[in-house]
Amino acid sequence: MPELPVLELPGAPHADGLAHGSACGAAIAENLEIYYDRFQREARLTPQETRERARMYLAVIDREEPAYGEAMRGVAEGAGISLDDVAVLNARYEILYSQYSSINQAEAEPRGIPAGGCTAFAVAPEVSADGHLYLGQNWDWFPAVRGVVLRRAVGETRVVAFTEAGIVGGKIGMNTHGLGLVINGLLSSQDDWSHLRTPFHVRTWRILHARSLREATRAVTDELRACSANFLIGQADGVAAVVNIEAAPGATCTLAPENGVLAHANHFTDADRLQVWQPLAEEKTSTYRRADRMHRLLTEGARRRTLHAATLMDILRDHEGRPDSLCRHPNPALPEEERVETVVSVVEDLTAGRFYVAGGTPCTTPFVEIPLR
Repeated sequence: MPELPVLELPGAPHADGLAHGSACGAAIAENLEIYYDRFQREARLTPQETRERARMYLAVIDREEPAYGEAMRGVAEGAGISLDDVAVLNARYEILYSQYSSINQAEAEPRGIPAGGCTAFAVAPEVSADGHLYLGQNWDWFPAVRGVVLRRAVGETRVVAFTEAGIVGGKIGMNTHGLGLVINGLLSSQDDWSHLRTPFHVRTWRILHARSLREATRAVTDELRACSANFLIGQADGVAAVVNIEAAPGATCTLAPENGVLAHANHFTDADRLQVWQPLAEEKTSTYRRADRMHRLLTEGARRRTLHAATLMDILRDHEGRPDSLCRHPNPALPEEERVETVVSVVEDLTAGRFYVAGGTPCTTPFVEIPLR
């Protein structure tokens, strides 16, 4: 990923979007070019079809989260692009993942579907070296995608989060209530964009602005979903707690840390419980290897009481099984358009309120701290 800028937002939805669009116009244009190409080549959707679907999601957003819709309009104005294009980016998860699922189910040997992925973790205070609660992850995606870190204050709540340029809702981040979020993409046989539920990125926006773990989890569980995703949420304020929510369109299940640690990648741990089949899980097996490797490293660190921010960064640099390792590198055996790599790496110290991010593979890109306050 190119340089990862940090953007301070004013705190009002339209003004936030205007600042985002004005500062990131070129990056947003690059992301649109990347995604329109992906939609056409991998999802088999023309630009017109993609915009039509995005407009339907814009109506959902305006109904369910008007402030998010206002921020999208600010992005469009600031970047000098159409609102339809901004809607395409903000609904890209539902549009793209739904197509990945349906194409894979329809064809015996699907082509051109990349093995995207992320590996996330949680470390409870009772097993960390310093008694702090940690979340973190490597976010693996298309190398050319442009990202940005957004800082925003709304009343007593300050948020710092990574997002893709043009997407209003931060997807990996934390707030001043000691609450943090990391995520994993999931695919299931039930994924269907046409359900037109509250989009993934609106849900992450709600989680990151929540004051309590209960409020955050309700952003996932209180209504059905169009597509599957995994949400790993923790809060250090009060009694520290972690909950992992595997969410299929029609059902959810929760996981808790085991012996103080939790690792998650890009598969359901119990798909039968949720009554779904996982497209790609049989072919794209790196998800199982990454989850197992992360769990083993965390378990060993917990046993030795060596887990803290720096050692967790080292775990995210791990190369066992390269190129499909925790620190992901492009697989030269795949066509170029199917290659993914770690494009951002994050460690969140929820107890101390510290957000560390590396805008690229963490083995080559240093982590920097982005102040929350």
